[in-house]
Amino acid sequence: MTQKPKSAEMIPGPGFMIRTGIERPAPELIERFRQFESTDVSDMLNRMYTMGGRIHNLVNDMPLIGPVCTVKVYPGDNLMVHKALDVARPGDVVAVDCSGSMTAAVLGDLVANKARHRGIAGFIIDGLIRDLPGVRECGLPIYARGVTPFGPLHRGPGEINYPISCGGIVVQPGDIVTADKSGVTVVPHGAAETILERLEEARQRMAAYVENVKKGVFNNDWVDAQLAADGCLINE
Repeated sequence: MTQKPKSAEMIPGPGFMIRTGIERPAPELIERFRQFESTDVSDMLNRMYTMGGRIHNLVNDMPLIGPVCTVKVYPGDNLMVHKALDVARPGDVVAVDCSGSMTAAVLGDLVANKARHRGIAGFIIDGLIRDLPGVRECGLPIYARGVTPFGPLHRGPGEINYPISCGGIVVQPGDIVTADKSGVTVVPHGAAETILERLEEARQRMAAYVENVKKGVFNNDWVDAQLAADGCLINE
């Protein structure tokens, strides 16, 4: 009898493992983030935890905020996306690392509808989706790179709730995603309270500054000060 190569076998461990229990931020912490746009959150993270601009909401204009359930799939496969429907809790955002693949979609209208019924808040996908009309009918916010009719296999391997790379950012399970029409940011779980304190402290100051700019009340003296400090040569 012909045997398949040993290299084709699934091996338990790194690359093929699932963690069902992760530490999630308190629900009240998540609610406090709903007051702020992704741009404000990004600023307070020193602009270092913002995903690439190609990942955007393909379904609607709904923002997406919640703790992350991370998924890493083998290129062209989505077995672990299906399993994430059982692992993620209501309110979770499922973030999918497609291992750099831009060929096959990792979900379509069926997974989207199943996720909605399980209470999953939405998806952030560093890759593609399919069945766009049905996904839009479902209404679950899904941020991804694009659309293709090319469907995935369901064989594995993959991982759930281990660190992933999504949109150029390392994402840990339990981190907080804040996504809207401006883009996607990831707040490291351990820094969430500190980031919120900074956001809340800056809110009134920024609101007054924005209101003045809208009225035309501003000056650019700080620009000249910065240029002078850097020794910029200005010719008249």
